[in-house]
Amino acid sequence: DTDVDFVDRKLASIMNATDADLRAIQARGGKLLQYHGWSDPDISPLTSIRYYEKVAQIIGAGANQNRAIEATDDFYRLFLVPGMQHCSGGPGPNTFNKLDVLEQWVEKGFAPDRIVAAHVTNGAVDRTRPLCPYPKQAVYDGSGSIDQAENFTCALPVTN
Repeated sequence: DTDVDFVDRKLASIMNATDADLRAIQARGGKLLQYHGWSDPDISPLTSIRYYEKVAQIIGAGANQNRAIEATDDFYRLFLVPGMQHCSGGPGPNTFNKLDVLEQWVEKGFAPDRIVAAHVTNGAVDRTRPLCPYPKQAVYDGSGSIDQAENFTCALPVTN
């Protein structure tokens, strides 16, 4: 317990990404691409969702939830990866080019509305799936293989 307390006292301010006030990054035109595996055994993906929602509350202060998310999406996108474990691996589609996506956004202004991820077994791609910016999720179109990303769209979850 004392080691953890010591580390928190000495390093928390520079090591912990808990400050959700990203207005300075937004004001400088910065872009933040975050991803988190739904099957992460180390850190719950719900922590990333809560962080994103805190950022949206700050960025969209006084706006309704949809407008807050739109304002946040201008510079920060969270992608949740089904079946991915801690940063990679797992049974889901966990291979995608994060740097290329970020480069397209920063250098060419193409914000990622969808990232195609692949699952590879024995060196061969056996499944692709779109990763959608939170709060959207991949929805099967109802035709074609469920192992091909082109048969999915990104949509807001249906709430009852």
